[in-house]
Amino acid sequence: MAAKVFTHSEWKKIWETLEADPARYGLPERVYGSVMLTSFNIRKLGSATSRNNDTWKFLADVCRRFDLLAVQEIMDDLSGLRKLQGLMGPEFGMIVSDKTGAFPGEPGLGERLGFIFSRSVVRRTEIATDISYDRSKVLNTLGRYNDEIYEAMAPYAKKLDNYLARLEEYKAGNRRTRPKRPRFKAKMPTFLTFIRTPFCVSFEISGHPGTEPYQFMAINAHLYFGDYMADRRQEFDALMEWILARVREHDRAYYPNFILLGDLNLDFDNPRTDRKRIEKHMKTFNGDTEDDVNVNFPFLDPYPGRNKVFRTNARLDQTFDQIGLFCRDQRLPTYLDNATIGQDPRGPDYGVFDFANLFSDALNNQSLDQLSPDKKGEFLARFEHKVSDHMPLWLRLPLP
Repeated sequence: MAAKVFTHSEWKKIWETLEADPARYGLPERVYGSVMLTSFNIRKLGSATSRNNDTWKFLADVCRRFDLLAVQEIMDDLSGLRKLQGLMGPEFGMIVSDKTGAFPGEPGLGERLGFIFSRSVVRRTEIATDISYDRSKVLNTLGRYNDEIYEAMAPYAKKLDNYLARLEEYKAGNRRTRPKRPRFKAKMPTFLTFIRTPFCVSFEISGHPGTEPYQFMAINAHLYFGDYMADRRQEFDALMEWILARVREHDRAYYPNFILLGDLNLDFDNPRTDRKRIEKHMKTFNGDTEDDVNVNFPFLDPYPGRNKVFRTNARLDQTFDQIGLFCRDQRLPTYLDNATIGQDPRGPDYGVFDFANLFSDALNNQSLDQLSPDKKGEFLARFEHKVSDHMPLWLRLPLP
């Protein structure tokens, strides 16, 4: 039985609760002299008819608060994204990748990656590209790990051969039903290529007259989730390797600064252990760069005054989504600034719009963690598909 979506009267209660205290839920104000960057995985953002008008209004009113919005999980049907952009207003522009993650005509969940940006603050410049490992890189990896890859692929290859044989029988009329293609499941010994190629676009953010704009490559990524944690880390490391290699080529790169926004699917459900592991990993990235390059993932740190990191999924138990800065521009925040973040209203600052607790407070008169497990599950089902199962995370920067 499908979960009941929020009614118009319930949306009215949600808006009343939010407007009474937006800061409580991490929804940032518009502050003169600052620019807002955000990342938002909007679950299966496809057809314009997949959500009702109240839901579209909510999403648009939230997204309108941000100047550069990286959106993940856009479906092939762009009517929903176009509706969202239209409701946000004519001052917002958009650029979207083609579908990635599934070969045309073959099964698989293909997705697009996109940016929506305020033309009054953000200017898109010349570059728009995917991030991939070229053929030579892939062939070198295959050669180096040939035996290990063959061993890992053998069980799947056997299933695939069996499937292809049955498919030929079906085409010849010797089978009544078309066989189902086997699901790929293999623990790969090394990274080969991205499950969905990250999308990279160049932007400028203008500041006060006479100042140099922020110039950066914005990378929108929705990395691998999969069955094996090792596969997730391999894909994350591959993206870091690509970015850092490009940062080192600053004399030839279009812009010397990179900002990563996306659903990285990092394993981060236990801060006591995962924080130390990821921090150690990040420090190796700092060591791989030159002294004037800063690598900063602010959402790996507990926000000042909090004893835990922000959660970015609606179930409030993971920090899958991240914003990462790889910058030579000394005006942008370093990891040392994270300890005193938020002291200036213009930024730098960061946070998450916790609409999961907003919904629960408004409709249950209780926070999400006060609900019983059964009631919590039923309540999450009401909005995880029709709003999203991820929440927007944001970074505020002072204008130049």
